Amino acid sequence: MNDQFVLMWSGGKDAMLALDVLHSQSPRRIGALLTTVRADDQTVTMHGTPQALIERQAECLGLPLHVMSVPPQASNSVYETALADALGPLREQGYSTVLVGDLFLDDVKAYRERVFSEIGIGSLFPLWKRDTPWLAHHFLRRGYRALVTSVDTTRLDPEMVGRPYDEAFLEGLPGDVDPCGEHGAFHTVVVDGPPFREALKVEATGTRGEGQMRYATLRWY
Repeated sequence: MNDQFVLMWSGGKDAMLALDVLHSQSPRRIGALLTTVRADDQTVTMHGTPQALIERQAECLGLPLHVMSVPPQASNSVYETALADALGPLREQGYSTVLVGDLFLDDVKAYRERVFSEIGIGSLFPLWKRDTPWLAHHFLRRGYRALVTSVDTTRLDPEMVGRPYDEAFLEGLPGDVDPCGEHGAFHTVVVDGPPFREALKVEATGTRGEGQMRYATLRWY
């Protein structure tokens, strides 16, 4: 049995915090990352982060990256089939548990637990029900840096896309927006922190999207 975890990896701060919390509290380690991207444009679902940037991020973390591709607005059955296909080889390698950075959406957690159980793999949620203001400031105190990759324009000003996720960003959030962005108000990509072999140099060069979600156009080197 492999004593390492597969981490559901969006490239954002919650996934990074899940890794950070696990590694600070357990001898077990993350052994592989699993990212879901849209089949049409190869970007992380909801985040809008390009797959190529996620691949570079994984290199900086020194972790193998596995990618599952799903169509836009994929049905649950399509998603579950893709997830089973992606986790199957990892199960054969001995991985027994998936780590997830969910915070407090009970229905999402229950859905994940059911799907993972049907695939035959366990799940762990190290951030579950933790205080999100504490988590947000802990992320920054630990030396992590991130950029805001997408915002829900019904919750936040579109001009917040591409900004650093820092104290100024947190102070500028409306009172009804969670500092960790739960409920999808915004998403991030992590560009530096303690586990990184080197910092990623990433900048936002513009925005894209005309619907409810606005995404940052990113350049990295």
